[in-house]
Amino acid sequence: MQKVDDDLLVRAQQGDDTALAALIARMMPAIRKGAAIYRAPGLDFEDAVQEGLIGLFQAVRSYRPAAGTPFASYAAACIHHAQQDAQRAALRKKHAPLNFSVPLPDAENIPQPGPEELAIAGERYADTLQRMQTELSVLERRALVASLHGQPVAQTARDLGITPKAVANALARARRKLRG
Repeated sequence: MQKVDDDLLVRAQQGDDTALAALIARMMPAIRKGAAIYRAPGLDFEDAVQEGLIGLFQAVRSYRPAAGTPFASYAAACIHHAQQDAQRAALRKKHAPLNFSVPLPDAENIPQPGPEELAIAGERYADTLQRMQTELSVLERRALVASLHGQPVAQTARDLGITPKAVANALARARRKLRG
């Protein structure tokens, strides 16, 4: 796992897209490794990678250096838990008919990321930012950005002058649109 520069982390937490893209590139090997481990019927490799990215975003947003844990270790744990939760959700019995109707490729055929894949990850990040601007409503963008910065739903609701339920719904819509 790559060591993460404190300055890079601080810039990413402050909303620097270039710094966040660099963090994603550095953490992508851990994300891909976890994605290979946590695949399941109903959770393919790309979905597990996406869940790992969500875990990394949560790590960036919630990391506190005062706790004494290095960011790379904290982020790896967040990635691991996000992928593990996605695997558990995919394995629930209510998903069984869907899970077993789609064949999945073998885990051994997953290539190791190279410079090209890291560049592609950066492009995907840029595409996600573009999609946030074009596909999300103003409310959804504000709620998502506040959430990524660690702001509680109740505080976001007060800031926007709406109910917490409206903020939660906007976040759910934003996630659904970005996953689609």
